[in-house]
Amino acid sequence: MTINPSWQFLVAFLALVALTMVISRVGRLGIGRASAVASVRAMIQLAVVSLILVYALQHLWAAVGFTLLMFAVAVGTTAGRTGVGRAWPWTAVAVASGIVPVLVIVFCSGASPFNAAALIPIAGIIIGNMMNGHTLAGRRLFPALREDIGTFEAALSLGLPRADAIRMVTQGSVAEAVIPSVDSTRTVGLVTLPGAFVGVLLGGGSAVQAGAAQLLVLMGILAGQAVTVVVAHKLICRGLLLPPDLKEKLHE
Repeated sequence: MTINPSWQFLVAFLALVALTMVISRVGRLGIGRASAVASVRAMIQLAVVSLILVYALQHLWAAVGFTLLMFAVAVGTTAGRTGVGRAWPWTAVAVASGIVPVLVIVFCSGASPFNAAALIPIAGIIIGNMMNGHTLAGRRLFPALREDIGTFEAALSLGLPRADAIRMVTQGSVAEAVIPSVDSTRTVGLVTLPGAFVGVLLGGGSAVQAGAAQLLVLMGILAGQAVTVVVAHKLICRGLLLPPDLKEKLHE
C-alpha cells in the first residue's frame, strides 16, 4: 500500500479535517479550532521530519540526535499537559526511566540491530507511549490530590510523613495510567493491527516477522509505561513532581 501526496490525498485530508470540525460543532466538543490547527501543524511537521529522516536513516549519529529531539519534545509536551511547570526535569527523569531500560533490552539482547533504520522507529514508538503514560498518570493523580486534600491533611494530623499521606490519596489511581496499554496488549490482532505489525508487512517482511516485531514493541511499551508511572508516582509522593498549586498545598 502506497499513499502519494496527490490531489486525491489533499481532498481526503481536507474532508477529514472538515468532518472533525463539523462533529465538534454539532456535539459541542469545543475542539474544532484546535483540531484544525493541529492538522496543519501535523502536515508541516511531518513534511519537515520526512526531509530530516532521509538523512537520519543513513547515519547513526543523526538518528541518535533525532531520538534525543523526540525525547525533548515528549518531555515538553507531557510537562505542559500535566501543568508541572518548573518541575519538568523530574518529568524527564520519569519518562527516561521507562525509555532507557526498554531500548537497552531491545538492542543489547540482539533482538533488533542497532542501526539508524531500527533506532528511529522503535525509539519513536517507545518515547511516544512513555509520554502518554506520564500524561495519563499526571491527569489522574493530580486531580485526585486536589479533590481529596482532606484525606492528605488527616493523614498528616495522625503523624504520617508527607510521602505516605500523598500515597494514601493516589495509590488507588496509579494503575489506571497503564490500563490502556494492558488492553492494547490483550486485544492485539483481534481488535487492532498496530503500526509496527503493519509497517513490517508493508516493508516486505513476513507475517511471522511482523508478529515478532509487534510483540516486542507491545511488551516494551507495557514494561516501559509501568516503570514511568511507578517512578512518576514516587516523585509525586516525595513532592518533587507537582504542579505549582499542589506544591503549595501539600506542605510538609
